Amino acid sequence: MHMNRAAKISLGILIAGLVVFALVYSQNSELRTTALPLSAVISTSTMKLTSSAFADQGKIPSQYTCDGKNESPPFSIAGVPPKAQSLILLMEDPDAPVGIFDHWLVYDIDPKTIEIPENTEPAGTHGKGSANNLTYMGPCPPSGTHRYLFTLYALDIKLSLPQGASKVEVVNAMNGHVLEQAQLVGTYERAL
Repeated sequence: MHMNRAAKISLGILIAGLVVFALVYSQNSELRTTALPLSAVISTSTMKLTSSAFADQGKIPSQYTCDGKNESPPFSIAGVPPKAQSLILLMEDPDAPVGIFDHWLVYDIDPKTIEIPENTEPAGTHGKGSANNLTYMGPCPPSGTHRYLFTLYALDIKLSLPQGASKVEVVNAMNGHVLEQAQLVGTYERAL
């Protein structure tokens, strides 16, 4: 089969593009998920994470987004296991065009914490979000409705990682130490 010069160049560009995509995807795949081994989480979780600002699967009010004051919503925590030594709060956007986008990561939160007031950073150590932020970054989807996963983990240890640790570092350190987890999902779509 004979190919003309233009077809060969196009095919070469296509192959080069696929190779670059595969390399970038494989190098960043660990950043796209916080999935833990199934054995790491107890399936009979009684821990709860709720908010008076929105219901589970409900719309996040704009004041907690980039279209409003960009302040963190209030949260209530219940049912933390007695053996817990620390809590982790993680906020992710799994619908971001670049893969999972981390909006908020706080670890080594006191397990006796029962509420996080509105516009308040929980007392703990702040990890680095996808935008290198160390504090809450509200929803700001570029298009369409996005889901925002607020996940609370109860651990049997304190991580004692330095401030600014990445999600990958936190996940690696917490692996095998999760007693229970709870999740609250909110949605948001910008009125553009």
